[in-house]
Amino acid sequence: MSGESISVAFGRGHLPLRLDEARDVTVIRKAVLPKLPDQKAAILQAFRNPVGAAPLAELAKGRRSACILICDITRPVPNRLFLRPMIETLVEGGIPLDRITVLVATGLHRPNEGEELAELIGDSWVLAEVRVENHFARDDAAHVDLGHTPTRGTPVKIDRRFVEADLRIATGLVEPHFMAGWSGGRKVVAPGVAGHETIRTFHSARFMEDPLAVQCNLVGNPLHEEQLEIVRMIGEIHALNTVLDEDRDLVHVTFGEIIGSHLAAVDFISGATRIPVPRRFSTVVTSSAGYPLDKTYYQTIKGMVTPLDILEPGGTLIIASECSEGFGSPEFREAQTRLVEMGPQKFLAMISAKTLADVDEWQTEMQLKPMRVGKVVLYTTGLDTREREITGVEISTSIDASIAESLRRGGDGAVAVIPEGPYVVPVYQPA
Repeated sequence: MSGESISVAFGRGHLPLRLDEARDVTVIRKAVLPKLPDQKAAILQAFRNPVGAAPLAELAKGRRSACILICDITRPVPNRLFLRPMIETLVEGGIPLDRITVLVATGLHRPNEGEELAELIGDSWVLAEVRVENHFARDDAAHVDLGHTPTRGTPVKIDRRFVEADLRIATGLVEPHFMAGWSGGRKVVAPGVAGHETIRTFHSARFMEDPLAVQCNLVGNPLHEEQLEIVRMIGEIHALNTVLDEDRDLVHVTFGEIIGSHLAAVDFISGATRIPVPRRFSTVVTSSAGYPLDKTYYQTIKGMVTPLDILEPGGTLIIASECSEGFGSPEFREAQTRLVEMGPQKFLAMISAKTLADVDEWQTEMQLKPMRVGKVVLYTTGLDTREREITGVEISTSIDASIAESLRRGGDGAVAVIPEGPYVVPVYQPA
């Protein structure tokens, strides 16, 4: 494989790698999924043949209002394909346009506005005809207090616009999630449109350090179980779940009752995303999946966590992320500064004592996971000098040189390359 050129996702394009010193290159990708011959027809078919619910046209009858949740700009959900036909179906069922709200499920992320909002929606008709608004988790008055979950006592505050709508629909992308198991479905509701106390409880060490709160696992996953309890507390919710391939084309879509339709999409994608690998590697090269996930260092940490099962203890994990928008929130910057100043052990002890995590502190906690296993090296073009210092990881000025150095240190010339980053989950499975 010497001299072979392989690319990883980087920004809106790809970053070529030179692997001259590698004797054994393993490229780990999702299984190839057949493309839909007609994506819009597949969406309409999902509306007509839902999972565990009546067709969308029937659901709309007799309803006075509707709230449709969409993911924020960090997720490449194909909103342009389904929002307008969904809204038109609701109108045909009798819901007035001025009683339909599209709500951006930002969680604790910043709002999406202006050109960014137009890009997110992908359809000027939708922007012109219905209210498109952002969720603000820190606005306590904008939430309905539903009490606490029965099992673990998580405080449940959900955006009033969603709770009080006659018809509630969540939309999203089903992909591996490094804590909740899988994204989409119930996760778009909580933390998507939850209040800050709900989100900060999810992000406390009590949940983050649970060994079952990992990618591709729903069984016994405390985050998933809390999310299920929350959607049941809210009442009737439906969901549209999308699955994309490496080209970001829609390859599968389900619609229906939020829990059942989400599980149907997980069943479809699970086998294609969890890739068995017969060995571990001292050198693993991955990405943050390119735009939009690699806009910030905050989101980049997801790509550091998903390949850990195949990283040899003491090995080197090299991740490429453009970080075109910079570091992330001021709160995340503060958490990273504390990590660098205190060191990993003291930082973990400090956050483990909290019931409510500080805003965005959880992502720093997740970075501790790869740091416990081996060396983390970041190649980026988008951070300033101070930001690079508080990443807490080694900064690469040349990804090719970093790969060559790791291969020499590892001694066996073997490297694993994961071009699509956290959208692929390699699983160590000895032959």
